Amino acid sequence: MNSLFKALSHPVRRRIIAMLRKGPLASGDIAAAFDMSWPTITGHLNALKEAGLVSPERDGQSIRYRLEISAVEEALAFLMDLSGTGRTDEKETPK
Repeated sequence: MNSLFKALSHPVRRRIIAMLRKGPLASGDIAAAFDMSWPTITGHLNALKEAGLVSPERDGQSIRYRLEISAVEEALAFLMDLSGTGRTDEKETPK
């Protein structure tokens, strides 16, 4: 889970996640949305992939990235439990 939160800590990666919410995108389309070098974008995509937030799939000559919603759900569940708004597995002890 540490790699997941580390990946989400960067604003460019959060923007990529937001872009992928609309559906899979080719790496070139993702890169075109940013004013940075291709290796930098590749590094951000790799961080998201290592965190399990995106998965690559070959589409002819290009690679398309898809959002992995299960990783996002895991992070949300953790944050909800942390804030006390989520379901917990532990029973509350009576006072």
